[in-house]
Amino acid sequence: MTTSDFSAFGLSAPLTAGLARAGFEAPTPIQAQAIPPQMAGRDLLGIAQTGTGKTAAFGLPMLQALLAMKGRPAPHSARALVLAPTRELAVQIAETLGVLSGGARLAIQLVLGGMPRGAQIRGIARGVDILIATPGRLTDLIEAGHLRLDETCIFVLDEADRMLDLGFIRPVQAIARRLHPRRRTALFSATMPDAVAGLAAGLLRDPVRVEASRPGQVVQKITQSVELMPAAHKRARLAQIVTDPEVTLALVFARTKRGADRVVQNLSRDGIDAAAIHGNKAQNARQRALKDFSAGRIRVLVATDIAARGIDVRDISHVVQYDLPDEPETYVHRIGRTGRNGAEGRAIAFCAPEEMDRLRGVERVTRQRLAPADAPRPATAARHGAGGPGRSRRRPARRAAA
Repeated sequence: MTTSDFSAFGLSAPLTAGLARAGFEAPTPIQAQAIPPQMAGRDLLGIAQTGTGKTAAFGLPMLQALLAMKGRPAPHSARALVLAPTRELAVQIAETLGVLSGGARLAIQLVLGGMPRGAQIRGIARGVDILIATPGRLTDLIEAGHLRLDETCIFVLDEADRMLDLGFIRPVQAIARRLHPRRRTALFSATMPDAVAGLAAGLLRDPVRVEASRPGQVVQKITQSVELMPAAHKRARLAQIVTDPEVTLALVFARTKRGADRVVQNLSRDGIDAAAIHGNKAQNARQRALKDFSAGRIRVLVATDIAARGIDVRDISHVVQYDLPDEPETYVHRIGRTGRNGAEGRAIAFCAPEEMDRLRGVERVTRQRLAPADAPRPATAARHGAGGPGRSRRRPARRAAA
């Protein structure tokens, strides 16, 4: 079943109000395919990239089922569990579900590292409708006796391929064994490597498979380009790109935490406001940087792949891959941060000679040849050499559209 109208799903009044408040007018392809089978109680295997509307695709059926339940959740338990690979993604899911619930009195609790443990324990003690968690902190609270999952009857595993990349497959399997045996499960992944397919086979019972795009296929409205250059020229080229008036918000990817910090430092020296998010940053600092970026107070955010998993910011016009990723599937995740909700986006990858093998891996995964071109040599690079440009006039921050 597919539909062009949310009313066809038979959602309750609070959810209809939540959709209106969120500005959702028509289902995305993944929502149109994924919501009906879950509403009918079926397990689901969803292959969909970031930015396709996955949270509502699993969130609306979950919220509908919870609103129909009688009584209150038992203490130290959760009726529904959503597992996410990173803190940022967990926070984003919680915010979206809060809006979609339309003011219904459902208890939603975040359980993730980098935030006060005591407050999370107190929230769980009362019993919650929805628990949104990262595997590490969740396992910690289970083993400490603060949480039981035997009454959890709805389970969602989001971005399963990223769970694999971060080494969370065994913890996820251990968590799943604690859930109610007759639970309903939905698993979403942008790509489907063998290990994720095996995980899905162990978690799902006769699932309905839905696919918003082929594994490895990038969003259609993204213009991609690869620029060949020596590594020493990347700094100057990045400064040239992000100061272009066409750039509203630019998300820049670095391979390492130290590399992300170095990119931000160089941008600052070049007169460009930027912030970094990565695993060494405190959670409040990461959230502050995301809010500044989303509001347009800074136009450039530099991130590592792990930290970027929860970024769901409207109007990112450009994604720049300062470093090509070690895992070629990660290229698809990075690309998906722009070109959202029907908008057009631009993705630019820098490729130094020593990164050519990574470029070939990306081409195998995306099943297309990314014709590389030599990057325009910034005039400042000729003057400043490997050090890149000197200080440029600081441009005022341009606020992103709401």
